[in-house]
Amino acid sequence: MTTISTEPRTCSVARTLEIVGEKWALLAVREVFLGNRRFDEMVRKTGAPRDTMTARLKTLVKEGVLERRPVSEHPPRFEYRLTAAGLDLYPVIVSLMQWGDRYLTNGDAPPMVLTHRCGHTLGAVTTCSSCGEPIHARDVRPAPHRDGR
Repeated sequence: MTTISTEPRTCSVARTLEIVGEKWALLAVREVFLGNRRFDEMVRKTGAPRDTMTARLKTLVKEGVLERRPVSEHPPRFEYRLTAAGLDLYPVIVSLMQWGDRYLTNGDAPPMVLTHRCGHTLGAVTTCSSCGEPIHARDVRPAPHRDGR
């Protein structure tokens, strides 16, 4: 008789989604990458309800993705800056953008393009850190971590 586990898989993707998996959280991070660091700009550019954006920003700050910095005392104003953890989300944002451009534009031009400092339009490519080859799902095998975690 086969026993089916009812325990959820321990997974880094699931842990990450606990922090940035909600739509408004990733859109807030996107806006900071695009240079819109103030609360009102983020609400306007994302269309998020103010109370929802407040909650998402608090979580992103608490989890170390963003930091909240004062920019004026009277009236009190703040802006949000990416931490090292937040900056590491850039490839995720670019990959999501590229996927949306490929599959969700109905043949129209993408709403935005990113240009690298070399002058060329940016396209995200995930490569193996050892051999440098592009990664394709069929070429990867998952395995437990060597120390048993």
